Formats: sequence, structure tokens, C-alpha cells
Amino acid sequence: METLQILDEIKIQWNNILDQFAKAAGLQPGQMIVIGCSTSEILGYRIGKAGSREVADVLIKPIFDWADRLGVFLAFQCCEHLNRVLIVEEKSLEKFNLEPVIVIPSLTAGGAMASAAWEKFTVPVAVEQVKAHAGLDIGDTLIGMHLRPVVVPVRIDVSKLGNAHLTLARTRPKYVGGPRAGYPCN
Repeated sequence: METLQILDEIKIQWNNILDQFAKAAGLQPGQMIVIGCSTSEILGYRIGKAGSREVADVLIKPIFDWADRLGVFLAFQCCEHLNRVLIVEEKSLEKFNLEPVIVIPSLTAGGAMASAAWEKFTVPVAVEQVKAHAGLDIGDTLIGMHLRPVVVPVRIDVSKLGNAHLTLARTRPKYVGGPRAGYPCN
């Protein structure tokens, strides 16, 4: 299949995934969403072996437009070579009480999506950790460490982006108490 055709199909899939995820996860303005993405896996290669800036470029504008429409904050997880540091917009620092670190992601240390996000954010900042309200894991990048403690799987009618396994999640507050406690019905 021709490269442009593959990229067009990925873009169509991506927009569908984002729309379904927002509804299924019940995303609200002001929440933080973490994205882990292996562009290698999307293209059918092993994670970390064939990072593609072309794929990242196809994905980055739609997710920024989506986040703007929803009023959510984005955090892009870097690869293991940067210890899964995240790239966020500077305005996220104060809102979520984040501590910046010094690093600039690249294709080979951070990954294609994190590098694309670095270039797309107005004032990009790297942070070591977040406690996101929801997340998209594309290619089994293991974003769980950056989600709030009680994670709930989100199911949509898509399980892959390109060739990459897709895992979606939202979080909820912990239930506390005991047999006398009452909880609102969800």
C-alpha cells in the first residue's frame, strides 16, 4: 500500500478513535489526558525500532484540535530512553502542580509523538510525572504510571490504530469507607 494512502487511513482512524474515546470516557473540560504512542507499532514494526515523524505529523494536529474543542490538557509520554518523561504545555505546570525537568525529546530519545508535541505546543515543558484523568495508549507504551490510581478500561469499536494495539482508559475517584458508607450511583 502506498505511504500516502496508509497515512490517510491512519488519520481517518485517529479522528474516529478520538471522537469515540471522548464520549465513552466522559471527558470533561480541565482534565488532563496522557498519550503514549509508538509510531513504529502503528506501521507494524516493533516498538522503538522504526519511529516515524510522518505518522506523528498526521496524528498531532487532530489531537490538538480535539483537545481544544474539549478544553482538556494533553501530556505526551516519551519513550523509555527518557524514562517516560512527559511533554506538556507550560500552563499545565501550575494547574496540575507539576515540576519541570530539563530535556528536549528527539526521534531516538523521546519518540516521534513527543517530538511533534514539543514543536506543536506554544511553550513546551518536560515533566517527570502527571496524574492524568484518562489516557490513550497506542502500541502498548505503558502509560499506567501517569494515570490516577483507579483506572477503568474504556471500550470503543476500534482496537487498533494502524497495526498498533489500542488501550483506552479513564480514571475515577477511589471508593472509601465500609459497610455503612453510601455511594452515588453512576
